[in-house]
Amino acid sequence: MISLYKKYEEVINYLIIGVLTTLVSLCTYYALTYTVLDSSNALEMQIANVISWIVSVTFAYFTNRSFVFKSKNKMSIKEAFGFYMSRVTTLLLDMGLMYLFVTILSFNDKLVKLVVQVIVIVLNYVLSKFIVFKK
Repeated sequence: MISLYKKYEEVINYLIIGVLTTLVSLCTYYALTYTVLDSSNALEMQIANVISWIVSVTFAYFTNRSFVFKSKNKMSIKEAFGFYMSRVTTLLLDMGLMYLFVTILSFNDKLVKLVVQVIVIVLNYVLSKFIVFKK
């Protein structure tokens, strides 16, 4: 088991951090909508959504940097900016694919969201590994 973990350590850690990032996002969103923001108000729901995205991407940046890609580079604004921009890119891709396949082509939104999330997860890993935290 340990040799298998060592062989796939980066990918396994990325998946673990991804689950934790999702929990951070959901907990932040729920905490906001159960306390200070009203999710039945469209604007407040989107504010909660954006805040949860910012909190979760910030969590993902520091945890991916330390535990997944084990970056030895000095932390910099450029690196953090690159991470956020890569995540904005995949967010826009997510939104675009959902619009194309659900709104225009009338595919099932649940199935499309699942497929799109797989694409986003893989692309986030590739962008982080080869652009943001390249060695």
